[in-house]
Amino acid sequence: MIAGAMRNTPKAPRRPRAEPPPVRRCRWVPPEDALYVRYHDREWGRPERRDRRLYELLILEGAQAGLSWSTILHKRAGYRRAFAGFDPRKVARFDSARQRRLMGDAGIVRNRLKIESTVTNARAFLAVQREFGSFSRYLWAFVDGRPLANRPARGAVPARTELSDRISRDLLKRGFRFVGSTIIYAYLQAVGVVNDHSRDCFLCPRAAPRRRRVRK
Repeated sequence: MIAGAMRNTPKAPRRPRAEPPPVRRCRWVPPEDALYVRYHDREWGRPERRDRRLYELLILEGAQAGLSWSTILHKRAGYRRAFAGFDPRKVARFDSARQRRLMGDAGIVRNRLKIESTVTNARAFLAVQREFGSFSRYLWAFVDGRPLANRPARGAVPARTELSDRISRDLLKRGFRFVGSTIIYAYLQAVGVVNDHSRDCFLCPRAAPRRRRVRK
């Protein structure tokens, strides 16, 4: 009887599983935009050393001037198609007729100066490669090859720094266009030369451990 009674005892209801806490990201990421979220999670702030990708992001950051990054991000596929997969050797050979045709391409920002700068910057990019062996070597030399992890407080990211001022001036001397200090700082963030994921973002690097002072 006791065994039967135990079999007929109703089971206690299972407790619902607790929902995992939402992932916290830098506050500039619109959570409803899956493409933007993917860019933040998989690209922004990660050290990039491939020349073609460095050229691509330099062009896209320049194209953003006066516009939102969301606009550029959603035209990225159009840019890759229009500008030969961001191969600077091919883009450097775009003649004036091809540049004029791009003014009718709805897949990119149809701004004459920005289109022309993409070609001008490709030629300057190749010159840097010839001088330094790669654009990556040139760029990363400004930080001795190591990313700067700033761990900024939420909303405390600067628009420009002494580093971006210095790189901007050097790029301008080398014939690059749309490389003002604000654009270059955004570029440094994008390619991971600077890591500006905020402290409350799940991708923020850990703080370096403090060294204990040794008493003499």
